[in-house]
Amino acid sequence: MRRALLLIALAPLAVAGAATAQTYGPSDSVGPIQITATVPNNICTIGDLGDGDNLFDVGVMIDTTTGLLLPNLAAPPKVLTGTQCGAPSQLSIAATQMTAQAFLTAPPSGFSRAVDYTATASGWTPVDASYSTGAAANAGASQTRDSGGSGQITISLSNFATSGGPSLRPVADDTYQGAIVVTLAAAS
Repeated sequence: MRRALLLIALAPLAVAGAATAQTYGPSDSVGPIQITATVPNNICTIGDLGDGDNLFDVGVMIDTTTGLLLPNLAAPPKVLTGTQCGAPSQLSIAATQMTAQAFLTAPPSGFSRAVDYTATASGWTPVDASYSTGAAANAGASQTRDSGGSGQITISLSNFATSGGPSLRPVADDTYQGAIVVTLAAAS
């Protein structure tokens, strides 16, 4: 009995479906029409600084009792978020010494007007890209990644040293400035 009621209840739906499937008059169609597009494999985007601030603030660099560079000098790292590349890529980092901006003449004996440091870009390549401003060569400044991907790059500073040797004192200056450039490009 239940089966008979179910069939009777479904019968109007089957008739309605058959009526809508009928067509009247001539019809025509074209297709399939193919769609094509490309995504270039040489597009890389380095992302944005997570904190929106493009300044490493190292603060006071010297031990105020000795005038020598602080041995534990540091700055919080910067993180580039939203980095992506659709192909194998090369990450490079370059940096310039931190130099006194107002004291432009030759420093007196026992003093230096520059501070060296190491800038490192990590998280994108298997080996971190690293550049030391006091080194004669920086073979590790460019590193490669064998596949496309997305993620973040962390930029950090370390190994601060007075240019000319640890016994030299940085000259007094309100502003020491250096710069770091991080580049991401599709590997050729």
